[in-house]
Amino acid sequence: MTRDRAPTPAQWRQRRQRFMRAALVGATALITTTPAVPTFAQAPFQQKPNILFIVSDDTGYGDLGPYGGGQGRGMPTPNIDRLANDGITFFSFYAQPSCTPGRAAMQTGRIPNRSGMTTVAFQGQGGGLPAAEWTLGSVLKQGGYKTYFTGKWHLGEADYALPNAQGYDVMQYCGLYHLNAYTYADPSWFPDMDPELRAMFQKVTRGALSGKAGEKAVEEFKVNGQYVNTPVVDGREGVVGIPFFDSYVEKAALGFLDDAAKGGAPFYINVNFMKVHQPNMPAPEFEHKSLSKTKYADSVVELDARIGRIMDKLRSLGLEQNTLVFYTTDNGAWQDVYPDAGYTPFRGTKGTVREGGNRVPAMAVWPGKIKPGTKNHDIVGGLDLMATFASVAGLKLPEKDREGQPMTFDSHDMSPVLLGKGKSERKSWFYFTEDELTPGAVRVGNYKAVFNLRGDDGAATGGLAVDSNLGWKGSSKYVATVPQVFDLWQDPQERYDIFMNNYTERTWTMVTMSEAVKALMKTYAQFPPRKLQSEVYTGPVTISQYERLQSVRERLANEGISLPLPTGQ
Repeated sequence: MTRDRAPTPAQWRQRRQRFMRAALVGATALITTTPAVPTFAQAPFQQKPNILFIVSDDTGYGDLGPYGGGQGRGMPTPNIDRLANDGITFFSFYAQPSCTPGRAAMQTGRIPNRSGMTTVAFQGQGGGLPAAEWTLGSVLKQGGYKTYFTGKWHLGEADYALPNAQGYDVMQYCGLYHLNAYTYADPSWFPDMDPELRAMFQKVTRGALSGKAGEKAVEEFKVNGQYVNTPVVDGREGVVGIPFFDSYVEKAALGFLDDAAKGGAPFYINVNFMKVHQPNMPAPEFEHKSLSKTKYADSVVELDARIGRIMDKLRSLGLEQNTLVFYTTDNGAWQDVYPDAGYTPFRGTKGTVREGGNRVPAMAVWPGKIKPGTKNHDIVGGLDLMATFASVAGLKLPEKDREGQPMTFDSHDMSPVLLGKGKSERKSWFYFTEDELTPGAVRVGNYKAVFNLRGDDGAATGGLAVDSNLGWKGSSKYVATVPQVFDLWQDPQERYDIFMNNYTERTWTMVTMSEAVKALMKTYAQFPPRKLQSEVYTGPVTISQYERLQSVRERLANEGISLPLPTGQ
């Protein structure tokens, strides 16, 4: 009987290779025959896409290259142009008419009067986004996402309203106000301000805030309207001027991406640049770097460069293949502060219900998912980011708010549009100003009805009407009976009112408009709007109004029911 000889090293390697090939074939067969696991239920983290959401401030529809701006407007935007080339560009994307409602709508997926965020309080007055609201951060956290916020918030300054209390694991260099607010206490800007008032503004205006969820926010540095960049002075908080703020926002974003590349949970980061909101003070390295050499154009070039650096970092870390990148802005161009303002080809300005105040640039990139160079004209908007981000994360939107009360969203899933699998489900858009429960304008399909003529209405109904760009400087003015009606396909500038003119009439369009508004109003009965978090001037309270209110109070009081005076808080 002979004993088998021990295999040589070469034979061992051959046997090992045969075993590995067999195991691989078996594993492949198992994969091809086993039913797919539902993504939301058990998908490993790396299968959920990362989300990078970039928001700029007051950027005009016509400022950027993909919309006919860029070099043609004296402000080249090569990095934003690349977003459009690599992904999808939206041409009927809607925001809200000003900063706070625009940002509230994007964060919550709800029209602003539902959350009470139709405008924001002055610094020092507290308040802000109600704790019961869901945000993009708090919803995505339910799906296991790491959440991060940097830059402009503008949704209040109370602790419960800050990003680190609203679903974001970390907020870094958070700005609570628009840029103008940081100039109020600056004596070089307003030397005639009463010293006591200046002292008040210096006391209550909070600078850049950072903090983790559940922790008290820390003020990193003060912010003013100067060319100064001293974040730390003698080991304590210093001062950073408006020109340098966005460099810290960029720094925070780049640092987060470096950490995210180390692995772990999928991430959602919301990057909010403070410019190009007035006053535009470009960082020194961007002064006169635009073709037109204006402050606004220089600031757009700066914005484009900072977006480019973030995208370069994403690519260099190998994160871009599994990351949905979405870019947009919070409201339409603020044309009534020209020349320190953006451009829109549409009628009206920020603060109005015209297209110029609401239609904004938006782009999305997702390699391998979104077809490069896509152009889309469906009705979509910032409200739809909530349902879209939840959808790609495999999440169902909550049916109750964070305090357990029934709620509704005004958000539609845009993922079929992004992925080229279908059209937008949204058929209508409602336009609101600060104190409107019924919309000031309604779009259904290609037709738009305008009820609130704010912005100085120009020519009379039926004529060639061009507004002066008054925005908030103009009061709300409502039609008596008949709205203006425009065909936004033939007349996107809202110049020719076709409700009734000398060749035909479009009164029939009001059937669909009225049905859309009626459906909206029914939702208020089931889901009442929250109290306004701040209130603008809406006209005088007359003596007769007070007397009528007082008589009602007395009558109800006699019956044992009290009616508190409205406070707006």
